[in-house]
Amino acid sequence: MMHNHRMRAHRPPRNPRYIWQSSDWPHFSYDASALAAPLAQVHRAQGQLMGRMAELGMTQREQATLQVLTQEVIKTSEIEGERLDLDAVRSSIARRLGLDIGALAPSDRHVDGVVDVVLDATRNFDKPLTQERLFGWHAALFPTGYSGRVRITVAGWRLDASGPMEVVSGPVGREKVHFTAPPADTLPAQTDAFLQWFNAAPVGDALIKAGLAHLWLVTLHPFDDGNGRISRAVGDMALARAEGTGQRFFSFSAQIQRERKDYYAQLETTQKGQLDVTPWLSWFLGCLLRAVQGADTTLAGVLDKAQFWQRCAGTPMNTRQTQVLNRVLDGFEGKLTNARWAALGKCSADTALRDINDLLARGVLRRLEGGGRSTGYALCVK
Repeated sequence: MMHNHRMRAHRPPRNPRYIWQSSDWPHFSYDASALAAPLAQVHRAQGQLMGRMAELGMTQREQATLQVLTQEVIKTSEIEGERLDLDAVRSSIARRLGLDIGALAPSDRHVDGVVDVVLDATRNFDKPLTQERLFGWHAALFPTGYSGRVRITVAGWRLDASGPMEVVSGPVGREKVHFTAPPADTLPAQTDAFLQWFNAAPVGDALIKAGLAHLWLVTLHPFDDGNGRISRAVGDMALARAEGTGQRFFSFSAQIQRERKDYYAQLETTQKGQLDVTPWLSWFLGCLLRAVQGADTTLAGVLDKAQFWQRCAGTPMNTRQTQVLNRVLDGFEGKLTNARWAALGKCSADTALRDINDLLARGVLRRLEGGGRSTGYALCVK
């Protein structure tokens, strides 16, 4: 279900009261005992993932972080129906982290903006979240001052000049209104209250605070556009604070994207409900658990690479063999042949053949079926 935002002339709301219209807003409540088991599950899964990553070398951890952050940037945009170029995103992150990934794609201002937001939220998680910082993120997401063809207020709270902000879906004339946001004139005070709460030390479990932060900010819907991406970035910042590290080894946005229909349904139900947000937090923790557990799949290549080099620790190799095997482990199209080895290793065909025969003898490579000049080779999986 695609959600659009629109502002239109004011009229009395047809919908039931929204959560922000409650007299006690924004004093959320939840059943701590009902959330104790899912919280324990998430903490256990996070501990196991961090333990596995701690066994890797610095290079592999950097590769894991690059892979996860690339997923995060791609998927937080995809949730909004926007597809970014994978190579552009990967290159943008590598540039900012100072990682060598070979040839870099050209810089793209829009991609760089999304990358800057995600990196600032996760890397600088311990710095205060301020109005200026949120405005900076918003300006990075909309460098031209337009959302599509519509000029929007950038680096400032929405003004609702055309009426209340609504989240709608469906064709023009038959739209379904899912949510009406709080009036613009209340935003300075409302966002100030949110930021004071966010920057204060958490009361109770910090993961609960991450779930509440995500819900609270997306309910305020303080910008003309980009509210989902900024709310997810703030949620990621709260998760980094909860873990006490800016290193990301799982992508929450990638999991939300997989469960996008549920995500919107849960938000809508919660925003039309009461201030007891136990069901939202239960879903949030479940989605977070699936994100952490799914890290093995996302990081399979990085973990396989680490295991391969652990197995080969006692095998003598020259620098060229190490470099080519690393390229093979990173994955590439087609099969590994003598000619391909020569190209990757920048060496002659004879030298490539010597390298390959040496690794065949040591049990690092195996010959694939079929012969001739295009004989293929593969890594031995022990």
